[in-house]
Amino acid sequence: MFLDEFFERVRFWRQADRIGPDIPWNHWRLHFKSTMRRLCGSKFASFGQGAEFRPGAFAVGCSKIHLGQRVVIRPGTMLLADPRPQGHGITVADDVLIGAGVHIYTQNHCFDNPEIPIIAQGHHDSRAVTLCRGCWVGAKAIILPGVVVGENAVVGAGSVVTKSVPPRVVAVGNPARVIRSIC
Repeated sequence: MFLDEFFERVRFWRQADRIGPDIPWNHWRLHFKSTMRRLCGSKFASFGQGAEFRPGAFAVGCSKIHLGQRVVIRPGTMLLADPRPQGHGITVADDVLIGAGVHIYTQNHCFDNPEIPIIAQGHHDSRAVTLCRGCWVGAKAIILPGVVVGENAVVGAGSVVTKSVPPRVVAVGNPARVIRSIC
C-alpha cells in the first residue's frame, strides 16, 4: 500500500504544472543556479535572462506564467495562475522587483450562495495579472485577479491590490490606493 502511494505521488510530482516546497521532485533544483534555470526554462511559459526562482517560492500553473529578464521570485512568494485550458496567467515584465512573500492570484472562490458551502461553489472565471516593466511590489503584498501594475509603479509592502495601479505612482494600503505620483 505505501509503495503504491509513493509511486503515485512521484508520478504527480513529475507531471505537476507547479514548482514549490510541496514538490520535492523539482524543488531541490532551485538551490543550484544551473538546475534552477533548466527547471524554470522547461516549466514556465517564458523565463527571461537573469531571472531567478528561489527555494521556498511557489508557482502553480507554471505553463501560464511569464517571467521577464532580471526578475527574482523570492521565498514565500506565491504565483497562482489558472492551470485550466481556458484559464488566464501571470505576466511579470523585465526588471520588476518583487519582495518576499508576495501573493499573486488570477482567480477567486465563488461565495454568492449562502445555502451552499463555499468549498462547493467553485471559482469565478480567472483574470490575467500583469506587472509592467520596472514596477516594484513590496514584501507580503497581495495582487488580486485582473490587476495591472503600471510601469515603474510602486506597491507598498503589505498592500492588497484590488484594482489596477497606473504607471509611475505609489499605491499603499488595504485596499491599495494611490498616495502620490513619481515624477
